[in-house]
Amino acid sequence: METQNIWGPLAHRYETERPRKILSLDGGGIRGVITLEMLLELENKLRAELNNPNLLLGDYFDYIGGTSTGAIIATGLARGMSVSALLNFYAKKGQAMFDKAFLLKKVKYFYNDGHLLQELKNTFGSGDIDLKSGEFKSLLLVVTMNRSTDSPWPISNNPNAKYNHSGRSDCNLRIPLYQLVRASTAAPAYFRPETLQWDPNDPEKTFIFVDGGVTPYNNPAFLLYRMATQKPYGLNWKTGEKNLLIVSVGTGAAVSTGGYSNLLDTLSSLPTNLMYAMSVDQDINCRTVGRCIYGAQIDREMGDLIPMDKDGKVLPLDNDANRHFSYIRYNADLSDRGLAALGLPDIDAEKVQQMDCVDAMDDMREVGKAAGKAQVNMDHFRHFLK
Repeated sequence: METQNIWGPLAHRYETERPRKILSLDGGGIRGVITLEMLLELENKLRAELNNPNLLLGDYFDYIGGTSTGAIIATGLARGMSVSALLNFYAKKGQAMFDKAFLLKKVKYFYNDGHLLQELKNTFGSGDIDLKSGEFKSLLLVVTMNRSTDSPWPISNNPNAKYNHSGRSDCNLRIPLYQLVRASTAAPAYFRPETLQWDPNDPEKTFIFVDGGVTPYNNPAFLLYRMATQKPYGLNWKTGEKNLLIVSVGTGAAVSTGGYSNLLDTLSSLPTNLMYAMSVDQDINCRTVGRCIYGAQIDREMGDLIPMDKDGKVLPLDNDANRHFSYIRYNADLSDRGLAALGLPDIDAEKVQQMDCVDAMDDMREVGKAAGKAQVNMDHFRHFLK
């Protein structure tokens, strides 16, 4: 098969071997605006560094993936939206997507989420995820949870992947994009599960999906590494610290304080705690296999896992640490101490830690701006700025 037939208008970008760059975006509800503000700082600095005022993150990154709210952002970026446009989308539609509902309102949402579906359709179109459509600037990964099989389903538009071959009756590339994004954001108790039909002629190929954040890949960074480099996925991107860069951006995090005081407290806190623990685990995987260039301390025992030389100093980037890729982790500390360190001591930490507190969206944006200015540095990208 001709490369042009596989990649469509992106053949020129993906048919030649070159250093590759991956962007990974965590889930976290309305806290996605924290991610977006950090991405805005990154987009602006890349534009200045590369002397290209019109540069989009979909131009710079070769593979963009996300989970839940990260899937919404990843989809927009992969389709050529600017970060500012996505921030406007969240400002206008955040309440419809993430607002905390009382029990009666939840029941209403469970049976009627047509508004959300329509907004996703208006924003991302009714087409599928095939690169040949010409609607994409980069590869896209959306992490979903298949409740029919009780397994994570990471769906990409990589045309070399086994289940993306156009001759298959159950080809992934024919799934409508807006429904795929809706599946990744179908938070249990807020919205009904999304039903997707892979093969109209085979009832066994119809599956029910819920929010990808309930999989181990709320932080999909290490998953993206596997899908970009391992043979079964067909991309086979070259590994090495100067060949592959993974930038992982969180939605903010804070260690939970205290224990569970009652059943209600346990039920409300457990999902967030599990998502935090799984995200940290994926972060550690990346810092172990990859070379961590920047990232906050994991804990007092592990530190930040940034490679050191024999004298205990940070190993210069020009000195190879023999890792599979370069890795950057940007995230915001949402604890009282972390907010104070960002110069935001008056922001209510408890509110900005919630994934559905739309009323705190402006404060979340301030946190993202401060974290972006404090963390995003073009020195981290030194070997990937050509």
